[in-house]
Amino acid sequence: MATPSAGLVSDEDRQLYADEGYMVLKGVVPEDMLRMLREECSYFLGYMDARIDAGLVASEALTFRGKRYFVNNRYRFSERLWRYVYGDLMADVCGATLGDDAYLFNEQWVVKGAEQGMRFSWHQDSGYVKFMDPETVHEPYLTCWCALDDVDETNGTVYLLPHSRAGTKGRIITHTRNAVSHDLVGYTGDDPGVALDVPAGSIVAFSSYNLHRSGANTTRDMRRVYLTQYVSAPVFHSQTGERFNLAVEFLKGGRNVYDHAMDTPERWGGTAPPALVA
Repeated sequence: MATPSAGLVSDEDRQLYADEGYMVLKGVVPEDMLRMLREECSYFLGYMDARIDAGLVASEALTFRGKRYFVNNRYRFSERLWRYVYGDLMADVCGATLGDDAYLFNEQWVVKGAEQGMRFSWHQDSGYVKFMDPETVHEPYLTCWCALDDVDETNGTVYLLPHSRAGTKGRIITHTRNAVSHDLVGYTGDDPGVALDVPAGSIVAFSSYNLHRSGANTTRDMRRVYLTQYVSAPVFHSQTGERFNLAVEFLKGGRNVYDHAMDTPERWGGTAPPALVA
């Protein structure tokens, strides 16, 4: 496949990510791609509701029917999602943050229900790895938080703590689990964070070491996000050697090497590997 195009991410974006762990790319997802993501989101929400109703979602999961959904690592069951997950847009962002090599680590829908969408606690994405592997040592991975709707503080946008305010550059915090919401909690201080109010089609890209949270959805509409995560190298458990999540090669030496013909549900046994957030 072709080498990713350049120019989407500015020098200022790159510097902000290097210094503070995040960047904001407003309105960068083309309208036809955004429409596709919304359609796919509707399908996978129906899939998750069916699983909940059939008793197939664990009691300790982060998903609560009608309130908050996490639908993980199902893109292989879509005919279209790969075009976004491994497309030029994601290649540009990965190249600007991770460098020449990138693998898909995780992808998921994160949806807050209308009027009752639950908040999500302060945490680092790498905190979920450390919760399962306290001795983990891994480079920060990249989270691309794509807003499918206009988001602000009324419908549960994401809040970030820059590294300079949280002291998280190069550090993974030990998290605790909330017994009611099942969230992992890495920060309980007073800093409210930076609220990212962005239009639909925007991508908030941040490091897995950045503390972040999201508020409740108090509006009459769902708040829908599609989230993809990428690593510069596969992540393994420090004691067992078991691989965490996915490790689908995307960029190699700065080139997009993803092979859709080889990335099928049948090749992977019909199911995706266990997810960090269920």
